[in-house]
Amino acid sequence: MKKVITYGTFDLFHYGHLRILERAKALGDYLVVAVSTDEFNAVKGKKCSYPYEHRSKIVEAIKCVDEVIPERNWDQKIDDIKRNDIDIFVIGEDWKGKFDFLKEFCEVVYLTRTDNISTTQIKEEIRK
Repeated sequence: MKKVITYGTFDLFHYGHLRILERAKALGDYLVVAVSTDEFNAVKGKKCSYPYEHRSKIVEAIKCVDEVIPERNWDQKIDDIKRNDIDIFVIGEDWKGKFDFLKEFCEVVYLTRTDNISTTQIKEEIRK
């Protein structure tokens, strides 16, 4: 069985989120999604519209997602990969090169983002 992992905040869940999860799952048989906790988002300077408990439940309900785990800090990725026997790490292409150090532990795939949609864009539209 080929296992895949991806990470994200998944605030204001939208079509771009769904597409990246579906494409991540298509690379393997089992998809683990690490959703950023509220505490970790605060460290990153992010303020979410919904708390971790809600965001993780939404992601967990997506049929291509097999398991949701909390993302508590930047440094947990190697441990997550080892603990979950991960074969492929997937992240959006805007992170290209930033996670190449994980190639020692698994394959690293950078996926293109969905054009014309992002949580930041949605939040800006709501503010108008």
